[in-house]
Amino acid sequence: MGGTLYIVGTPIGNLEDITFRAVRILKEVDLIAAEDTRTSGILLKHYNIDKPLTSYYEHNKLSKGNYLVTQLLAGKNIAVVSDAGTPCISDAGSALVEEASKNGIKVVAVPGPSAVVSALSVSGLQADRYIFLGFLKKKPSKRRKELEACKNEDKVIVFYESPHRIFKALEDVRTVMGEVLVVVNRELTKKFEETVRGTASEVINYFTSKKILGEFCVVVKPFEKDKAAAAEDEDDGECE
Repeated sequence: MGGTLYIVGTPIGNLEDITFRAVRILKEVDLIAAEDTRTSGILLKHYNIDKPLTSYYEHNKLSKGNYLVTQLLAGKNIAVVSDAGTPCISDAGSALVEEASKNGIKVVAVPGPSAVVSALSVSGLQADRYIFLGFLKKKPSKRRKELEACKNEDKVIVFYESPHRIFKALEDVRTVMGEVLVVVNRELTKKFEETVRGTASEVINYFTSKKILGEFCVVVKPFEKDKAAAAEDEDDGECE
């Protein structure tokens, strides 16, 4: 019988944000495949987890993916972890899951923290439906095109951004969508965590006077239907 591939959610900052099950699985597996072994090594040391650790990331996903699938087929149990949060969303993990599934290997989710869900939960916005864009495109024209495609949505928009591009991203939000409501989350769950709410201009002005450090998760409310349109939608959903 083949082994099991576990997709293990790990903290996005605060090391206490990990489930009992995740710790148990990491202690029981034969091998842990990590996006960054240095980052994951800190977590494993904190919880006294002494297991072999190997790197698995975007630039080695083909060669290392073949190795991991071979180990799984040989009966080894393997856990995949990302730098932070739930793997296989914005990293190479999805390719490994696809290959494992093709080979009949059992894949099990071990749920944990997610920056997207955390950001939505503190946004104060109705977030039962949302669009996740991951990291926006680096090229300005492509980034604005991404935002343009979402400007008329009645769902909230969520995206990640680096400290080096956060201003440009927020300025593009303002250019494309206008003075919409924006909630900027910086360093979620970490020591210097902060959440800033306001119009596009207000959050831009706030961070203008700050030293920009850390990772960002941004929530945008791009479009709000007027009451007449909302009422029409409700009528359309009723049975005669």
